[in-house]
Formats: sequence, C-alpha cells, structure tokens
Amino acid sequence: MREFGVFGDVHVALGDDFVALAEIRRPPNNFFDRALIAGLADACERLDAERGCRAIVLASEGRHFCAGANFASGASPVADDSGRHLYDEAVRLFATRTPVVAAVQGAAIGGGLGLALMPDFRVAAPEARFSANFARLGFHHGFGLSVTLPALVGPQVAAELLYTGRRVKGEEAHALGLCDRLAPLATLRDEAHALAAEIAASAPLAVDSIRETLRGDLADRIRRATDRERAEQERLQKTRDFREGTRAMAERRTPDFKGE
Repeated sequence: MREFGVFGDVHVALGDDFVALAEIRRPPNNFFDRALIAGLADACERLDAERGCRAIVLASEGRHFCAGANFASGASPVADDSGRHLYDEAVRLFATRTPVVAAVQGAAIGGGLGLALMPDFRVAAPEARFSANFARLGFHHGFGLSVTLPALVGPQVAAELLYTGRRVKGEEAHALGLCDRLAPLATLRDEAHALAAEIAASAPLAVDSIRETLRGDLADRIRRATDRERAEQERLQKTRDFREGTRAMAERRTPDFKGE
C-alpha cells in the first residue's frame, strides 16, 4: 500500500487492489471528538473522488476500536473553535459514497458504537465489546444510533441495548447482527481487507448504484435523528444523574441514579 494522505489523526493508504485503509491513530482507546470525525469525513470524501479506490477498510491503532468520548478530559468532545458540531461531521461521513468495512477490535462503546455502525459491514474479533452505554451515564444516545442500531438488530433488541447499556461480546454481537463476520484478532485486518477486496472486484458503477438504492436517504435520516439526539443530550447533561453517571464511570463503581 502507498500513502494517500493524513487527515488529522486519520492516516490513509491505498493499495493496487482498489482498497484503502483508513486508520484512526489515537491509541490505546481512540477516543473521538469533532476533529477526529471531521478528519475521517475528509478522508472518505477524498477517497470518493479517487478512481483508484472502490472500498475502504476502517481500522484503529491500539487496543480498542473506539471507546467513545473522553468525558474525563474536560474538553468538549462535540464542539470546538470550528463552530461545527460533532454530528455535523457525522452526517458528512454517512453521506460518503464508497463502501466501508470496519475492523473492530476491543471496545466500540457509546459514540464509538455509533462510529462502528456507520460502515456497510463489520468484521469483529471475539474480544470485541459493543455497548450503547449512554443510559448508564445518565443521558441520551447519539451518533445516529436511533437509526442504525434498530436497522441492524431490530427495534426490540435495540431498545434492550439502549435501555440497559449492557456490553455485547464478539460472538453474541455476530449472532445479533451487530457484526457480519468474526475473525481472530491476529488476522482481523486481513479478513476485513478480504471482504473489502471482494467488493472492490465487483463493477464499481453497479456497486455505487446498488449502495445508493439500499442506503437511500440515510444521511438525511441521520441528520433528523442527530438533531433530536443532540437536543436530548444537551438537556440531560445538565442533570444530576449525568454528573453521577460520569463520576461513577471515572470511579469504576455502580451509579446511584435519583431521577433528577
């Protein structure tokens, strides 16, 4: 593979088989913020315009795929001096046209789960852990999970995962439909690349047309969903329960929610 470009903490390489590797480099946890998602959206938009790219593998350096937002850092993960919100960048990402296969190792938690559900397919290691842990932190889920999670696992399972915030390991995730294939950690990227290469070997105009049919107005639905998710997150982040939830997470204890 040859270097294609660096987009903040997202490094992109492109192979002769029309498959690109977009790697997030914020190890070990790969916490996201607006700048990271903006960089990933920039990378995917550039690859959309590259005739030598027909599929993308999304991977992360380090122990975890993406452990969500780092609330302990003190900095806002959703907004910065750019004047744009995290979910503005997420909508851009969902609007890109090139098929994406995620290689998921370790944790895909909270907004990190939202990021993992953006690609067309997920190849996960048995050690992967998926969790929509927002209710355990005392606030509303985000990153378009209102749309993507029910589409993959159905509304009942999605409701259970969102209400409880429980963690789902790789084998159960595969059974539920959260991931499409399981692969040993040692060969995870190879398996993700092999699936992306299968896609890239198909007629690119046909794949683009089929994908547009299947995804339809997904980016618009993500925009509408994130508008509500954002409003509810901002409302609930002012509550005592949210403060208790994030404090309990930092202290590694069970939260004591009061409903206020």
